[in-house]
Amino acid sequence: MDQVTVIKHPLIQDKLTIMRNKNTDSGMFRMLLSEVSELLAYEATRNLATYTQEVITPLDVTANCQVIKSKDIALVSILRAGTGMLDGVLKLMPSAKVGHIGLYRDPKNYSIIEYYFKMPLNLDGKQVFLLDPIMATGHSAVAAIDRLKESSPGSLVFICLVAAPEGIKYFTENHPDVTLYTAAIDTGLDARNYIVPGLGDAGDRMFGTV
Repeated sequence: MDQVTVIKHPLIQDKLTIMRNKNTDSGMFRMLLSEVSELLAYEATRNLATYTQEVITPLDVTANCQVIKSKDIALVSILRAGTGMLDGVLKLMPSAKVGHIGLYRDPKNYSIIEYYFKMPLNLDGKQVFLLDPIMATGHSAVAAIDRLKESSPGSLVFICLVAAPEGIKYFTENHPDVTLYTAAIDTGLDARNYIVPGLGDAGDRMFGTV
């Protein structure tokens, strides 16, 4: 699976271990979610487009400095848990535009229902990073990418903390051109389509809801 990259960095894995613990409180969970997201985004942004700029240093002039084309970057979070990833990623790319897409899974038939879609004015040609902590069945990620592709982005990258093999299969079959970065591929899905062992419902863990 060339389009799937699992980041095994010790700092990421250590923080993810604490997040998995059911006794980790909401405040710590939110902080770690932001930190792990920042570390994952660092890996996922290795191929960002840059341009050359001349800079006057205290000692000389150099014409070989690289600058990220920040106007060409957009971050899109899948509500609600994806919002917990934004702060961490924005630390790396503070000038990036931000969009939100609201999706939820019908508890009866597991179909994906969209209830909100608010994007930067123009995604045409932009490098878009889609954020959601969990990819279980993969249906939310695929639905979000379906919508984003309507705006003709230049490239799409999906970043999540934990993914299930079933979700990865569905994701790669539907969008073989989209790169996926994750910290872990877990065992699989249970009868309710929750990732096992997973880390629970990321939104509930973040906000202390049930």
